[in-house]
Amino acid sequence: MNNNDILRRVRYIFDYSDQLMLSIFKLGGCEAGKPELIAWLAREEEPEFVLCEDEKLARFLNGLIIKNRGPKGDEPPEPEPALTNNIVLRKLKIALNLQADDLLEILELNEFTLSKHELSALFRRPDHKNYRECLDQLLRNILDGMEKHYRKNQARTPG
Repeated sequence: MNNNDILRRVRYIFDYSDQLMLSIFKLGGCEAGKPELIAWLAREEEPEFVLCEDEKLARFLNGLIIKNRGPKGDEPPEPEPALTNNIVLRKLKIALNLQADDLLEILELNEFTLSKHELSALFRRPDHKNYRECLDQLLRNILDGMEKHYRKNQARTPG
């Protein structure tokens, strides 16, 4: 999955406004403007499309963690120079305070089954013998499940 798609999906799942998206970027240490945000949220076939670099998405996800869980220190954490699906998944898990059972339930909403052992392998260090790479299909299923879970809950919540 490309970073722009992840950004668009997170925005849609939580129904974030442009202003809120920019404030999340700022929390992560990225001073982005509305034109940049529009370019990152554009689809690939649109003329204003600009690829969202790994560092920018990492800063956004770090900002999401800070928004939802509070800052850990005075400065936002340094972003990873290169993102993998495993890192994206870990950051979403932290930002949303999800436990293994929560992630498995989210996957079930998309009729995708994974064991706890398979799930935990996604969060191991890459040099660990039981490390498992998070493929695009799995990340897509998690994001789709999150959409079903969080959008359903938003419909019931006033405001």
